[in-house]
Amino acid sequence: MYATGDPAGLAAAVDATASEGRALVSELPGFRGMGLFVDRELGKLLTATWWDDEKSRRESDERLRERRAVELAPFARTAAVDNWEAAVAKPPRSVGPGAWLRLARLEFDPADTDLLTTFFRDVALPRLESLTGFLGGSLLVDRAQGRATVGVVWSDRDTLAASRAGVAALRGEAGERARVITRSIEEFEVVFAGVTPPS
Repeated sequence: MYATGDPAGLAAAVDATASEGRALVSELPGFRGMGLFVDRELGKLLTATWWDDEKSRRESDERLRERRAVELAPFARTAAVDNWEAAVAKPPRSVGPGAWLRLARLEFDPADTDLLTTFFRDVALPRLESLTGFLGGSLLVDRAQGRATVGVVWSDRDTLAASRAGVAALRGEAGERARVITRSIEEFEVVFAGVTPPS
C-alpha cells in the first residue's frame, strides 16, 4: 500500500501502522512478513506484506481494507494497493531504523517476464549482494500488466548513497538485456522490515 499526504500527519499514521496494524496483520493465516517505509520530507508511506499464497493474500485484503483507512486517517490524501508475485526474493530477515530502501518501478512487455526474472536472479542479485551494505532484495512482478518493482534494502543511508552508481549501471544493463523501462526510483527510510522464510 502506497499512501501520500501532509508530512505533518505522517508520524501518527506510522505509529498506528507499526503498532495496531502490525499486530493485526501478523495474526492472519498465511502471513509471512511486513515492511514499513517512509519519506518524511515529502509525506509518503509505503507498506508491504508477504503471504504464503494468493488465497491468503486475497483474504487478508478483504479483512484489512476498512482497517487501513482508519490507520491512515487523517494523514492520507491518496492511497493505492497493488498485488505482486514474488518472482525472485531474498528479503531481509529483520531490519529496523537506520536501514534504507530503494524502490524502482519497471515496465516491460508481459512476454518478457521470464527474461526479466532470469536477469534479476542470475545477474542483478549477485552483483547487488556484492555491494557493501546490501541486506536484501526482491523482484515483484505483475505478469498480466507488464509491471514490476525492485526493492533493495541497505544497512544505512551512507551505503544506500554509495550504491547509486553501481545500481544505475545495473539498471542500464537491465534495459538492454531484459528490455525493461525504469519508470521511477524512490528512496525510503525503513521503520521496520522482515520476512520469515518458508519452513
